[in-house]
Parts: sequence; structure tokens; C-alpha cells
Amino acid sequence: MRVTEWIGTAEAARRLGVKQATLYSYVSRGVLRRRTGADGRASMFDAQEVEVLARRGRPRLPGPGELVIESSLTEITADRAFYRGHDITALAAQYDLEDVAWLLWTGQLTGGGRGPWRASAAALGAGRAAQAALPEGTLPLERLQVIVPALAAADSLRLHLDPPAVIAAGQSIMAGMADCLPAAGPAGQTADGGDGPAADGTGEASLTARLWRKLCPGAPGTGLRDTLRAALVLLADHELAASTLAARVAASVRADPYAVVATGMGAAGGALHGGASLGVETMLAAAAGPADVPRVVGSVLRRGERIPGFGHFVYRAGDPRAAFLMARIEAVAPGSPRLEVAQALVAEVAQRGLPSPNIDFALGVLASVSGMVTGAAEAVFAIARTAGWLGHALEEYARRTPLRPRARYTGPPGGNQDDTLPHSV
Repeated sequence: MRVTEWIGTAEAARRLGVKQATLYSYVSRGVLRRRTGADGRASMFDAQEVEVLARRGRPRLPGPGELVIESSLTEITADRAFYRGHDITALAAQYDLEDVAWLLWTGQLTGGGRGPWRASAAALGAGRAAQAALPEGTLPLERLQVIVPALAAADSLRLHLDPPAVIAAGQSIMAGMADCLPAAGPAGQTADGGDGPAADGTGEASLTARLWRKLCPGAPGTGLRDTLRAALVLLADHELAASTLAARVAASVRADPYAVVATGMGAAGGALHGGASLGVETMLAAAAGPADVPRVVGSVLRRGERIPGFGHFVYRAGDPRAAFLMARIEAVAPGSPRLEVAQALVAEVAQRGLPSPNIDFALGVLASVSGMVTGAAEAVFAIARTAGWLGHALEEYARRTPLRPRARYTGPPGGNQDDTLPHSV
């Protein structure tokens, strides 16, 4: 049995390298425990808890104007991220998206994530028919934005919001999103390029294998498909990113799981969020080779645009997800001409003193090196992040309190209304 060593406020703050006021903010947020000393006044802290926190890095405190919502799903530190205490890069090294979704939804890493996830025949029929009516050339994310409401129409129990029902709906939604996309390769090709189960949701293939079949016309090398698996895990959640906040607000007013996912996808398509990966794909495609990279970068800058896929709001020293994914791509596709373009682009941007690549860049590189259809990276982001959106929805369903931020009004005062306007306006 562990004997707890209790240390004072000054010592705890010294070991963490923070001010005492910051230490008490950790207590108020549940990051650290404290107890009252023998004199009834002094605060005492568990030395082991302090040591664990010091090793993992200080929790990020909210900045001015940030909305703070308590969540037990994802923790972001200065250089790492954790799903329910598990380092996400360690998870990406060996687990599937289904396992990580189960972890986010239930707190358990095993016991429900494995096995085939399927949508019903009625849901698949509705989703496929809806997206089939779209014009040729419609991007995968735009197809998913049509597929999800169609899946909802086939689920008469979608407003049942108890956790088991939401989890079952989540499995169906994620399977339906992958299985309703049109195949990118020859008709009848299986999900793993010829030696695995069918990709129509009737076999045992993982979501990774089924999604590859829908996004990449070529048979996969084992390394690239496994890199897609890792990317899906890395993208499953990322605290309160814009799309997650939007999805969480929808869930807080009891929107059903399909509506939550549709809300998240609406925000994810923004050019400063998940849609940035499409900009990366476009930028990489514009360069004929490494020597063409300076022209492409200069063209972006001359238009007054930001270079997509670089810098991050949270990771000032570099996005660990991007570093992990880029290392994987470089290991499995060392001679790829598209990878050489990406590497030249990273070098060109670094020479200009700009920030390091983020996960959107790495995802765009994966799509480019793999030969995926245009816009595939956005679809990978949306399907992976569905796991997180629904994890946050489960927390909001349990809270039963609508999220209702207040605005600080900056317009003219009410007494200065224009009396010349008709009263019916």
C-alpha cells in the first residue's frame, strides 16, 4: 500500500514550475487534490500526483475569451495528446479506429470495438441512393453530408439517447459513412485489394479497409493502408476543436446522434479546420516536382493566402500527430515522387521561418502519396472525428443542460433606434 507524501504549496508550485495561483487553479479544475494541513489552514498536496503532472506537462489554461467545458475524453499538453489517459501516438501504433471509438464512448479500450460494424440494409440503401444522385465530381465530404441525413431517415429510434442506443447508432453511422461512398476502384474489388472481405458492410473488414476501397483506386500496399489506420486513430478527437464544439452544442439541446454528426461535418469543412487538408492536396498537386515547390508556395503567398497545413493553435512547438504520421509515410513510401514534393515543401516553408506542419498537412500528404481521390483527406477527417463528436455528445446527453454562451453586445444602444423605420420591420 502506497504511503502518501504530502508537500506544501510552495514546494508543489516549485516542482511544477508554476505560480501558487496556478496551482490552485489546478485544484479547482480537478487536476490536483489538496488537503488541509494539521494547523487547519495550510494546503497540502500529494507529492506523487505532483510528480505525475510534472512529467506529463502543465495542463493548458483557458485563454481570454475561451469557453471552458469539462470533458474526460481528450487531454492536450504542450507536446502530446491523450485519449482518456492513453497517449494517442501509442494508440495509433497498434489499434483500429473502432477500438479508439469504443474507448472514447465507454472508457474501455477493448470489449466492443472489434468485430464488424454495419449499418442496416435500409440505411445503406437510403445513403447510397442519396449520394448517387449527386453530380459527378462531388467531393467525398460533400457526399458524406448527404449520406448522414439519409442514414438518419432510416433509423426510427434515432431519438433514443441512452448510452447503449447512442453507441449502437454511432457504430451504424460510421459504418454507413464508409460503406455508402462510391467505390474508387473497379467494380467488385474487395476492401483490401483482392484478398479480404467485401467492402459493402457484409464482411468482416475493418473500417480502415472499407474506407481505403472507397477513396483509393489502387490496391493498397500494406504499409500505406496501415498508415491510414493510424491517421484515423490520431484524428478521432482533439478536445474542443471548432467542429467538436458545434457538435457538442447540438447534443446539449438533445439533437439526435445523426444531427450531431451532421453539425460537426458542417464546421469541419471550413478552410481553417478539416478543410485545410483539401488545400494541402491542391497545393501538392500544383507542383510538378520538388523544383516547382518555390513557385507554388510563392503563388499562394502572392494571393494573400496562408499556406495550408502549417502551424497550430495549441502546439506551438509542432503537432505531434503530424510528426508521427509523416514518419510513418516516409517509412513505407521512401521513393514516392509525391513524398519528395511534400518534403521539399516542408523545407521551403521552414526556410521562410514559418511554423511546422500540422495534422492537416500530413493527412494531405498521405492522400497524395496513396493516390486517393481528390478530397479524400476531408472524408478521412470526418469519419474519424465522428468518434469524438459522439463521445462529446454522450457527455452532453448526460449533462442535460443546454450550452448557451452569452454575447457581449457592441452595437448602438437600444435608445438610439431609427424611428423612421416602419414598425413591421
